[in-house]
Amino acid sequence: MLRELIEEKGYLLADGATGTNLFSMGLESGHAPELWNLEQPDKVLSNHENFIAAGSDIILTNTFGANRCRLALHKAENEVANLNYEGAAIAKKAAKKCNQSVLVAGSVGPTGELMEPYGQLNVDTAINVFSDQISALKEGGADLIWIETMSATLEMKCAIEAASAIKLPIICTYSLDTHGKTMMGCEPKDLVDLIEESYPQVEGYGANCGIGMSELIGSIICFAGERKNSSRAIVAKSNCGIPEYKDGQIAYTGSPNKMAQYARIARNIGAEIIGGCCGTQPEHIQAMDAALKSQKTNNPERLEEIIGMLGDMSKGNLSMVKQYS
Repeated sequence: MLRELIEEKGYLLADGATGTNLFSMGLESGHAPELWNLEQPDKVLSNHENFIAAGSDIILTNTFGANRCRLALHKAENEVANLNYEGAAIAKKAAKKCNQSVLVAGSVGPTGELMEPYGQLNVDTAINVFSDQISALKEGGADLIWIETMSATLEMKCAIEAASAIKLPIICTYSLDTHGKTMMGCEPKDLVDLIEESYPQVEGYGANCGIGMSELIGSIICFAGERKNSSRAIVAKSNCGIPEYKDGQIAYTGSPNKMAQYARIARNIGAEIIGGCCGTQPEHIQAMDAALKSQKTNNPERLEEIIGMLGDMSKGNLSMVKQYS
């Protein structure tokens, strides 16, 4: 269904931030957003509804950290099944209420643990951790599994193995920093090789989070240059600019207009699933939706033009882009 919807529309618009918007609804710092699936389901539902109203075709469940490793930090490791089931069920409820086709993506983030040999998490345990979460997401009604913000290829591989067992489409995204690589030194080619050579169930891959729109666009250029199978969508889900500390709070620098420019550029480069990550609110998604709907050209801008519109890229990322171009 994911590929069919992309072919019908030409692209799909994902949603924006979960944490940012739940904080604006009263979530306190240090409290796991995923716990709100049980404590404040109406507010979680409202967040989904706001993004759907803004134009999102895909909404991610409020389950990014709902694995037993992360939940143990909040003494909630025994609530994995409940939190993921309810997270998917809430999103499904929002999707069914609207008059458009909206897909529910079960959000799966990293375990928060380092894998062997750098840490104590082994492959079998990692697969079990992800399986517990992903099985509950499917039972709750997720249409696909969205593995995001990964920085280690082995952990990504474990998550994909767990997701492949439940026979839902899979999306995979790395979080790449200012050197065009992940925190663990992985680069776009590593993810492309993992996806395209081994796992046909993965229907899309790319980048999310990271450091600003320009840096993420650099990564998308790399993915587009390395892509070998056009049947798999490239995914761009950038933070809403750069976070800044203002008046005791974290604020992001990206305006709706900037995010609209980013969305248009990502589409021109070849991204078929586009959304926002940290800091992205419904008004940003609404501007992105308008920009994508009105776009009439698929001619990508030159790198200098992209930097002029979205901001500087680091030397490391520029070097990576040149290698892939």
